[in-house]
Amino acid sequence: MSLFRVILSIFFPPLAVLDKGCGSVLIVTILTFIAWVPGVIGALVILNKDTRVVNNQPTYPTYPTNNYRMRCEY
Repeated sequence: MSLFRVILSIFFPPLAVLDKGCGSVLIVTILTFIAWVPGVIGALVILNKDTRVVNNQPTYPTYPTNNYRMRCEY
């Protein structure tokens, strides 16, 4: 998240999340029309989400799992 995006999300939240997809822009636009502060918070949350693209597929943060549990593999 760059400083320019943070400043843009404070002044015009839907423009800051324009490259994050149509759903994100729609959600932030609706939140901004309801009230300005929820729109800013929504834009900052969407911008802070950590997604990386590896081999044209997004990867999401992983959390530790319990490796001692039995797994059913078919």
